[in-house]
Amino acid sequence: MKYQFYTCDVFTDNRFGGNQLAVLPKASGLLESQMQQITREFNYSETTFVFPEQQGHTRKVRIFTPAQEIPFAGHPNVGTAFVLASVGELGELQASQVITFEEKAGLVPVRIDAAEGKVTSCELTAPEPLSLGQSVPTEIVANAVCLGKSDLKTEAHEPQLVSAGLPFIITEVKDLPALKRVRVNSAGFESVRDHFSGDGVRASIYLYTKMRNEDIDLRARMLAPLSGVPEDPATGSATCAAVGLLAHLDKKPTSSFKLRIAQGVEMGRPSLLYARAEKKDGAVRSTHVGGACVLVSEGAIEVD
Repeated sequence: MKYQFYTCDVFTDNRFGGNQLAVLPKASGLLESQMQQITREFNYSETTFVFPEQQGHTRKVRIFTPAQEIPFAGHPNVGTAFVLASVGELGELQASQVITFEEKAGLVPVRIDAAEGKVTSCELTAPEPLSLGQSVPTEIVANAVCLGKSDLKTEAHEPQLVSAGLPFIITEVKDLPALKRVRVNSAGFESVRDHFSGDGVRASIYLYTKMRNEDIDLRARMLAPLSGVPEDPATGSATCAAVGLLAHLDKKPTSSFKLRIAQGVEMGRPSLLYARAEKKDGAVRSTHVGGACVLVSEGAIEVD
């Protein structure tokens, strides 16, 4: 049987930049094992499979990495909304509309903005409130990414497990040269995983350094080799966790905390993510990430 697919680049307005995504907009009939095989065939960091809604919302969406199904991810939601809107699956384009995906992590609202008959940007709201987990010893994280302990900054926060639907170890790096030196140390990532004593954490590490120019606020990288993603060029779910953590640490009790984040530069797939966290009375109420997308290809895949 043939299934239609589209590919797009997410968090960029330049084709062949950003984070690649494959979307199957009508996936009914596929088995879980087949979805995993298709994901490995594309071999992108994620592939999404779209089904009719089950809870009265827009669509049900399942997200797979080459290694496993995951409950939530950022660029797959942004890219899936973009594809469905761009190919007419959501009806006539509106200047602004909000759709809701049903996912394992919960409901994921996505705002779609359009102009002159084209989607200009999509922004998701993370499905879970900000969750701050345990800190991770600096030397363990540094070893996993081939840096020295002195290359990491811990004044604001130690490397810490943070989630807004999917957990990441959020880590600040002292400067851009150190961030550029980051590499995967497989044995080091296994040590990070072992630190959590089998709690199901797959040791995904998000590293950032603060930039002081008018174009971007942070440069970031995300490594998740134990999930089949040695490095990701744009990670919306980790960005939600990071902006939530930094908003939490910000001294303002109430604010709309916003960041412009560049990722994927070292991979030759530059991405630009717009993140925000809404904070009230000292508590982070919601986290969001969005950006532009570009269609790349379409076709049909044969499934036995």
